[in-house]
Amino acid sequence: MNTLDLLLPLEPGTQRSLFLIAGPCVIEDEGREKDFTLSIADRLRKILDPLGLPWIFKASFDKANRTSLESFRGPGLDKGLAILEAIKQETNVLLLSDVHEAWQVNAAAEVLDVVQIPAFLCRQTDLLVAAATHARALNIKKGQFLAPSAMENVLNKVRGTGGTERVTLTERGTMFGYGNLVVDMTSIPVLRGLGAPVVFDATHSAQLPGGLGTASGGRRAMVPTLAAAAVAAGCDGLFLEVHPDPDSALSDGPNMVPLDELENLLHRILAIREAIR
Repeated sequence: MNTLDLLLPLEPGTQRSLFLIAGPCVIEDEGREKDFTLSIADRLRKILDPLGLPWIFKASFDKANRTSLESFRGPGLDKGLAILEAIKQETNVLLLSDVHEAWQVNAAAEVLDVVQIPAFLCRQTDLLVAAATHARALNIKKGQFLAPSAMENVLNKVRGTGGTERVTLTERGTMFGYGNLVVDMTSIPVLRGLGAPVVFDATHSAQLPGGLGTASGGRRAMVPTLAAAAVAAGCDGLFLEVHPDPDSALSDGPNMVPLDELENLLHRILAIREAIR
């Protein structure tokens, strides 16, 4: 089964190979050394391919929901897609990035293997319909404000288009008071019960939204614990944002995994997966 087929609807009681979505929060090539995002994709490939772990490279061309107007958003649609297309040609990796408005979908779907719907936008009907109609595959993040069972309505919007069958749902935590997230691991079997593979976003689940005033904070040290718990709970995929130096990252640094720590984390994750299989 190829990696994109791991995103097909689930039969009850089935379990497929674990897959990974990984990459930096946002394309940071501007002001960095040449081909900075490509270098991350190449390093990921060298870590992941020997592990035999199916994976998809993630980097956002635009972060339209940053806390502050002055926050770095990325290179934008045209330049960002050009960078991602060059990465695909150089490394032959599968690509995922976010869209925020329906007009972005056609161009994004020409380059991306998986179009992602951000959590804040998971109920935007026009965006969902456009993405489901044009994308090869779709990853929808569960809103921090939604119960897991409410994602059935989101799925029905997508399934009603007659578009792509490759749709995953991503758990990324639920708001717990102000500026904090909590993860209910029982959401994983609930979401899987809707018939879609479930991804667990271990890095955004460790986020502290708006925790730094004009930017989000995070608890990076909690990512391995959250990832291990989610794999033990039966998630189908894991979402990890990674960076060579998270403390210098231009977005979401406090909750990203340092690339140097990724391989050890994945060995632990794969051991847990094998133990529960």
